[in-house]
Amino acid sequence: MSVYALKPVFQDLLRPLVRQLHRAGCTANQVTSVAALLSIALGALLWWQGAGDRRLFLLLPLWMFLRMALNAIDGMLAREFGQQSRLGAMLNELGDVVSDAALYAPFALVAPFQPALVALVIVLATISEFAGALGPMIGAERRYDGPMGKSDRAAVFGALGLWVGAGAQLPGFSQWLMPLIAAALALTIVRRVRNAIRSSPPAANRDSRP
Repeated sequence: MSVYALKPVFQDLLRPLVRQLHRAGCTANQVTSVAALLSIALGALLWWQGAGDRRLFLLLPLWMFLRMALNAIDGMLAREFGQQSRLGAMLNELGDVVSDAALYAPFALVAPFQPALVALVIVLATISEFAGALGPMIGAERRYDGPMGKSDRAAVFGALGLWVGAGAQLPGFSQWLMPLIAAALALTIVRRVRNAIRSSPPAANRDSRP
């Protein structure tokens, strides 16, 4: 089960806003770019100031929710109003991995998380999105399998931001949280690759290397 399963309900709630944005001349690429730039800005703020004022981490759960909304909005603008483009596809994929890295990195400064394990989570999150995006290359659909997809990570790191920002001491066992997230990401990668291969046409399953 993944938070991604709730996406259709979320989209239905956002559809009136999407129509208003379209009438106002807003484009999918503009929404994608704004979401990425604000994610990078927040990540930079938390990296440079969060260690001194952990209350800033309270911005993270709010932004994670807004970012999920913006990610849904740009996709709906693209699909439902004929704004799909090659540039948009590139911005969408690249913006997500860069934004994730920027928003997760500040947790390397929060005890008891180890910087190396936070870096591992960032690398595996990037690979998981890469694995999902490779589906169309073999004739399958873009994969969003869990258990640690983008929406799931937003929920986990948003909750962590709320905990840290509220000033609560992280319990000792939380040192195992990053390894658990890394393990869930590894499983996510395996599932995305396996399901993409299974759902691709037979001809696409053949190894085409010389």
